[in-house]
Amino acid sequence: MKFLATLLVCLSLLTTAFAATPGVTDSQIVIGQSAPLTGPAAQLGIRLRMGIEAYFKQVNADGGVAGRSLKLVSLDDGYEPPRTVANTKTFIDGGEVFALLGYVGTPTTLAAKPLIDQAGIPLIGPFTGAMGLRNPVDPYIFNIRASYDDETRKIVDQFLFLGLKKIAVFYQDDAYGMAGLTGVQKALAAHGLKPVATGTVKRNTVDVAAALASILPAKPDLIVEVGTYTEVAAFNRQAIAQGYGGQFANVSFVGSEALARALGPQGNGVIITQVVPFPFSTVTPLVREYQAAMTAAGHRDDYDFTSLEGYIDAKVLVQALHKAGKTLTRASLIDALNGMGNDNLGGFIVRFSPDNHSGSDYVDTTSITASGGFRH
Repeated sequence: MKFLATLLVCLSLLTTAFAATPGVTDSQIVIGQSAPLTGPAAQLGIRLRMGIEAYFKQVNADGGVAGRSLKLVSLDDGYEPPRTVANTKTFIDGGEVFALLGYVGTPTTLAAKPLIDQAGIPLIGPFTGAMGLRNPVDPYIFNIRASYDDETRKIVDQFLFLGLKKIAVFYQDDAYGMAGLTGVQKALAAHGLKPVATGTVKRNTVDVAAALASILPAKPDLIVEVGTYTEVAAFNRQAIAQGYGGQFANVSFVGSEALARALGPQGNGVIITQVVPFPFSTVTPLVREYQAAMTAAGHRDDYDFTSLEGYIDAKVLVQALHKAGKTLTRASLIDALNGMGNDNLGGFIVRFSPDNHSGSDYVDTTSITASGGFRH
């Protein structure tokens, strides 16, 4: 009888532990995402979610994680920080979300950061390269993609190598744009240079007249662009119409496929750095796996950089969930993520430690083709 009583107490404590873990039941793990699903930046959130859901569907078809299926709850924030804050409060206060995944944007994620820290809820794979989310290390935010410093340094160094030194910056007038501008300034300063001109655009608008007036008179060889596809397309079309014949280069957040569609033939040669492998090739095992999962999810041949990033984010989360064990808590997930010292996802390496939550510094350079595809 004493053994039976002890066993019942242990079972009761175990059940209580599961009940006390938000978003975790015996059969399900619920993950929250705040992202733009409508508005001028909608394709970023839609495509990132598509990749996440493709991987979740693959995992669930194989029995889930320790018998639990994965469920993604995505809330639209329109790429506006106040809405991201409201969505994050819903995830936290509702008590039905275990972890966060694939938030989109620098100003949005920074706005949610205090709530994330206060609740101690892990956020994996925010779609931003801002150093403000990396240094100092936030114990609850795990960045997978390379930083904007990494991307802008790649752009600047490649053009300086060609002898082109007149570099201007067109950037979104918020924390995202400032992060990109700072990256360019750092990269140029390493060579004793500064931007020859800068110009800004307000988030979710296409009022680029002032930026054009500020940048074009300097006759830059290269304009580094730190915006979303809607803003950048408007700027490029009007710059070309005014006679600009230099080079445009973007960081990955722009939304590569959406930019190519928006620019049409005028997109030929526009450079975009990427922080994931080339999604149209089958060279790496990871990309082959991604393409198979996208096909199984009903997206055959609908491959792109953003959905691949969502797929990678989801895969990192799931590997950590497996390592965290059956008795799943936020603390055990964080410990598992911090223990991913050199995980090979199939040609893409992710490294985390308690002192480093920048999982990758991978940067590739691509450009848009005349047909709207990509070369690298």
